[in-house]
Amino acid sequence: MANEPVSVVFKLYCLSVMTVVAATYTVALRYTRTISSELYFSTTAVCITEVIKLILSLGMLAKETGSPSRLKNSLVEHVIRSPRELLKLSIPSVVYAVQNNMAFLALSNLDAAVYQVTYQLKIPCTALCTVLMLGRSLSRLQWFSVFMLCGGVTLVQWKHAEVTGVQIEQNPFVGFVAIAVAVMCSGFAGVYFEKVLKSSDTSLWVRNIQMYLSGIVVTLAGVYMTEGENVIVKGFFFGYTPWVCFVVFLASVGGLYTSVVVKYTDNIMKGFSAAAAIVLSTVASVLLFGLQITITFASGASLVCVSIYLYGLPKQDTSKLSRLDAEKESKQKLITV
Repeated sequence: MANEPVSVVFKLYCLSVMTVVAATYTVALRYTRTISSELYFSTTAVCITEVIKLILSLGMLAKETGSPSRLKNSLVEHVIRSPRELLKLSIPSVVYAVQNNMAFLALSNLDAAVYQVTYQLKIPCTALCTVLMLGRSLSRLQWFSVFMLCGGVTLVQWKHAEVTGVQIEQNPFVGFVAIAVAVMCSGFAGVYFEKVLKSSDTSLWVRNIQMYLSGIVVTLAGVYMTEGENVIVKGFFFGYTPWVCFVVFLASVGGLYTSVVVKYTDNIMKGFSAAAAIVLSTVASVLLFGLQITITFASGASLVCVSIYLYGLPKQDTSKLSRLDAEKESKQKLITV
């Protein structure tokens, strides 16, 4: 039922899963990029992720349609006979492909905790895209929280927290540039996909299939444009370990799961989830990578957590408030008369 109340226990379950997936993915990805000099090709991991997402989306669409014949008809109608829709969804496919590859580059040069905090810049980027592309407005509190978040990220990047447990060469500037590109891609692609979803009654899973089909083509082209010779010599799955497979699994299942359960939570809970993921990533970085937390990092991370919470607070219904003020004013006039 659409109006069926959702229990607090289930909301907490959703919150816990989103938090653990976000923190674990970041830490595990960082780990796979620092444990060996013979690194796997990140472009192949992004490509495999798209394939798994496509398979999972096909399974969810099969469940939604209820029969193989309806599934076939849906795919023929929305995929084979809709090249224009495929082209429309190829735009976020390209952008998401860039974003995912930038995440690998960023976590090859920055600690997981620093990445997790800095990646929250996706909030102001998404807010700006929402205002420009969907015509929505932000409250004063939300704009304040956006500037607070930017200030917090500036503190985190001002003096990098030292890492003693990683021996590979890193370039924090390259890492920050990669995150900057990733957050811009995340903001634009997310809002664009939302706009496409709301422009028709087409199923979410159909849209996902359209996007992942384009994504596979785009990421496969990226593999052979950037690592073509190496992949031919060493193999597509060179450097893959159980940990790398785990990262691919989290990237594939985590995104889809979050998109499904997010409708059962509100912005405040999503804010708590993001803040909790920052805390978990920081603790894991201290234990696994020898992260030494500085005062500027702690201050910046705290500002980011508070800003996420403030941004998620529900906006006041200004029309209702103005109506109440008008009623009070009319009552005062009657009393005066």
